[in-house]
Amino acid sequence: MKFLNFLRGETFARGIHPPQNKHTARTPIRRLPFAPQLIVPLSQHIGKAPQAIVRVGQEVVRGEPIAKASDWLSVPHHAPATGVVEAIELRPTARGPWTESIVIRPHAGATQEDLWGTPRDMNGMDAAEILQAVWDTGMVGLGGAAFPTHAKLMVPKQAKVHTLVVNGCECEPYLTCDHRVMLENAPNLIVGMQLAMRATGAVRGIVGVEDNKPDAVAAILAAINASKADNLFVEAVPTKYPQGSEKMLLMALFGVEIPSGSLPVSLGMVMNNVGTLAALGRLLPAGQGLTERVVTIAGPGVSRPGDYRVPLGTPISFVLEWAGALRQPGKDSANACQLVLGGPMMGQSVASLDTPVTKGVSGILVFQPEDMADRDGRVTYPCIKCGKCVESCPMGLNPSTLGLLAAKREYELMAQRYHLGDCFECGCCTYVCPSNIPLVQQFRIAKQVLREKASAA
Repeated sequence: MKFLNFLRGETFARGIHPPQNKHTARTPIRRLPFAPQLIVPLSQHIGKAPQAIVRVGQEVVRGEPIAKASDWLSVPHHAPATGVVEAIELRPTARGPWTESIVIRPHAGATQEDLWGTPRDMNGMDAAEILQAVWDTGMVGLGGAAFPTHAKLMVPKQAKVHTLVVNGCECEPYLTCDHRVMLENAPNLIVGMQLAMRATGAVRGIVGVEDNKPDAVAAILAAINASKADNLFVEAVPTKYPQGSEKMLLMALFGVEIPSGSLPVSLGMVMNNVGTLAALGRLLPAGQGLTERVVTIAGPGVSRPGDYRVPLGTPISFVLEWAGALRQPGKDSANACQLVLGGPMMGQSVASLDTPVTKGVSGILVFQPEDMADRDGRVTYPCIKCGKCVESCPMGLNPSTLGLLAAKREYELMAQRYHLGDCFECGCCTYVCPSNIPLVQQFRIAKQVLREKASAA
């Protein structure tokens, strides 16, 4: 049995238990057809945007590179469909401002089989060659952060990595895309883990899965046994939000705490999302690039909820109409529903239905006006010093004090004395606040102001 059972059910301190609402976990992944138009933003990950290498009017093949990396923290993009480049122009994105995007019109009857790429033998590759192959796929973290995967696997020379940790917790309510990937693509996950271990020098790989997914644990265990690998393991960890944070998962698995300002590599570990490694396990041997991802479409406003394999660049309006989520198709989202990209705790609202699905979009949640009436009608009251936010903060911060300082715009003090930088915006404080103070939103504003000041200096 490939169970480690390190801490026997222990986990991080504090946190919360919001309703899970994972109603799509039992439905197999379905494939979404091509939209009439696909919009591929050049900027859709952490780091510098890649540069377009196609021109308007050019015919492209599904999987063909259409943008090249512009520096080491940039990744290429690939054509999500065989078709013609209609435009290269500014389009809205979920990340905020309009950004240069490649607009492709798929050919009628275009296949969703990847037509570009040459199968490669990964067995003889060294670490540098594997890293280059990962870079060529255009892979970023599919858990939502969208950090370039090749950069995450690029271990500093002075570091020594011994463990690859794979995050299969998926602790956000509603989201089940990782759950379905673990159930349906566990063999690909094992291949991806083994390649990532070779790239980093890790001698063992461990998948952490919340214990509300026993079927996923069983699927991964079966895949490990079938691979006959003796250095791969799976461990069930307690279900609690935000168990999927890398610091919380390492605490649950090993009882170790990452020092403030440090990364898991400082403890000899590298962490990746299950969806990321499962995709790599499929793409790397095939020599192909990332052209699609699994997205959870759920929420009270969806009549056909589920996990869908969505071509990158698909407009949200097309996704929602296909999933039966628009009361009034074609109208602006404000008139039909309220949308959240990602999960309800750490996701972001969407202002335009023209926003496309990008590499970091793990979920699209749809709430109708009546679902949001209670929240939208809440009044914000002064802090009553109840301490609930402090009791829930998994990082051991004092959100109450941080919130009071934010109201006074004392952002430097928040960062220097009260460790604002350690907040990863999980939203626990906002969730439990009886005064309805938008604490996490205040912290995001404070961080943005500090970033802008630093860049202007």
